[in-house]
Amino acid sequence: MENLGAGLAAFGVLGPALAVGILTGMSTAAIGRNPEAASQIRATFIIGAAFAEGLGVLAVVVGILAILLGGTKAG
Repeated sequence: MENLGAGLAAFGVLGPALAVGILTGMSTAAIGRNPEAASQIRATFIIGAAFAEGLGVLAVVVGILAILLGGTKAG
């Protein structure tokens, strides 16, 4: 029961994974429709993917902190 918070924090990785998948599909479709704008689309994709992955890393860090600090009692 003490690692329940870490397990729940692991669900925070699902959102960024879905976001990167959707972002990849949409940018691929956009490049297919307009190949001349590929460099702008690619740059926007990389920035968006970096932000989404940052949220995933944050969720992993929160899970690790929940495991490591879960046994401490305040007060």
